[in-house]
Amino acid sequence: MSKYNLKPEIIIKNVADGFTGFSAIAEKLNKSIAAIKGEKVVLAIESYPGVNYSELRNKLFPLLPASKIIFADDYALSIEEVQAKIKDVITEDRVFGVLSHYTIDQFFHKENIKLAENEIKQTAGLVIVYGTGTTLLVEPDILVYADLTRWKIQRRFKEGMKNWKTDNKDEDKLRKFKRGYFFEWRMADRQKKKVFEQIDYLLDTNVEKSPKMIDGDSYREGLQQVAHQPFRLVPYFDASVWGGQWMKENFDLDPNADNFGWAFDGIPEENSIILNYNNSTKIEVPATNVVFRHPNELLGPKVHARFGTEFPIRFDYLDTMGGGNLSLQVHPLVEYAQDKFGIHYTQDESYYILASTDHSTVYLGVKNGVKKEELVNDLKKAEAGNYRFPDEKYINIFPVKKHDHISIPAGTIHCGGPDTVVLEISATPYIFTFKLWDWQRTGLDGLPRPVHVNHGQHNILVKRDTDFAHKNLISRVEDEFENLTNQEDVKTERTGLNELEFIATDRHWFKESIIVETHESVNMLNLVEGTTVVIESLDYSFDPFPVSYGETFIIPESIKKYRMINIGDHDKEAAVIQAFVRNL
Repeated sequence: MSKYNLKPEIIIKNVADGFTGFSAIAEKLNKSIAAIKGEKVVLAIESYPGVNYSELRNKLFPLLPASKIIFADDYALSIEEVQAKIKDVITEDRVFGVLSHYTIDQFFHKENIKLAENEIKQTAGLVIVYGTGTTLLVEPDILVYADLTRWKIQRRFKEGMKNWKTDNKDEDKLRKFKRGYFFEWRMADRQKKKVFEQIDYLLDTNVEKSPKMIDGDSYREGLQQVAHQPFRLVPYFDASVWGGQWMKENFDLDPNADNFGWAFDGIPEENSIILNYNNSTKIEVPATNVVFRHPNELLGPKVHARFGTEFPIRFDYLDTMGGGNLSLQVHPLVEYAQDKFGIHYTQDESYYILASTDHSTVYLGVKNGVKKEELVNDLKKAEAGNYRFPDEKYINIFPVKKHDHISIPAGTIHCGGPDTVVLEISATPYIFTFKLWDWQRTGLDGLPRPVHVNHGQHNILVKRDTDFAHKNLISRVEDEFENLTNQEDVKTERTGLNELEFIATDRHWFKESIIVETHESVNMLNLVEGTTVVIESLDYSFDPFPVSYGETFIIPESIKKYRMINIGDHDKEAAVIQAFVRNL
């Protein structure tokens, strides 16, 4: 029987083995240090914000014969100077800021850089320089890049970790995330791209007390191999205020947890990949590293030209089985998103219904004849407190069932109802959701969940009403679809998204097999019916890749065409939903 894989790995071939644990890593670094001739050796550890520096200081550095250790933060701007400089992008809002264009060099005084250079120059033996911005201070003999995933950073925020150059241990986790998303991670990604070719060793710091390291050439070769084969991201699941029991039961999650209301199963900005080197060392790195390194091979030249090194499609799960409604919300129109937050495109999305009951519903669009001023006034009254927003007066509620597909272009009020499992297929700017009404709930942290009627009111389109939704936004599984393929015993249906959205979705039904094209775009897919399919290369360029029910997977554009084979029950059709960027 098929089983959802919670820790998918990507086998990397014909490369060197890596190193696990501080002792093995130190032994390798000491050999590299000894191989360098001269009175001085500089070891630089350039680091992504969020790396546990105390572990490096206490566990790694004592194993290295350092004459001097320099922490880059000590030479950066002060906490007060940094805060003053980024005030324009951080804002006072609890959730939203403005995407930063800062680079790390803007946070170091030139005289401080000179000071560090002189200290290094005057020291013989091994000099270790570490931290974010290390490579500004020195041209190293050996460069280690210490990396970790954004999801691990967010976990550490919850546990009390500070942001870079702050003293905010006890600050609201949403504000910590905001600072990371709008400022730190943008800056760190720019620096990561800049030093990519120079990396001698990649240090995986995700698991405390168990670091892993791979040499730079093997690391780069690993990313090259990823960009030419099907792969999965490492999913993560979390509790929600709306509940959710379906994923717990179907994906073999912790049965003792209260709920798993949402999951990121296909968001490279958040998810990681595990690179398994020769079935030996397993290196976990942000999935965005593949996007940064091989955008043409992964995204395709046309998608790269349009979106740069951003992965434009995301899949995630929203589970309300045994729970309640999602928040009533709207996503920003493109011009609003650009003007207010500096993002390039907005979060157009869709709800693909993966599981349902007789009680499953979605809230979608306003009712015919709704006046925007009245709607917004009631939303503001509810936001102020002691007033229940009369959703039944303003918002449509539609019943849904398995395999229905609901399009939600930006500007459309929407919300998932109870007893529904949604595979959310959308554009990637996932943070830009304006909650309009949240059923008078508080968050799991006990704090009121933020509501943003102030933003939402400028983006609600009341022309997205009942008639519009029926005509343009609701695709029923029983609808008559044109079959887009002439392959025998295969049906390919264009289920969505709406023509206003840049993502197209095809659903493929097949009992035996089907050949699929990438459409000159990276593909993100999910097995929405059946137990197991295998993805095969038409030219033997990659190994057969098995996929189980509910798993999201990625096909790089470089593959062009591939075969999907149903190895489950051949008396029943398998179905795969395929998302790609349409060529307009």
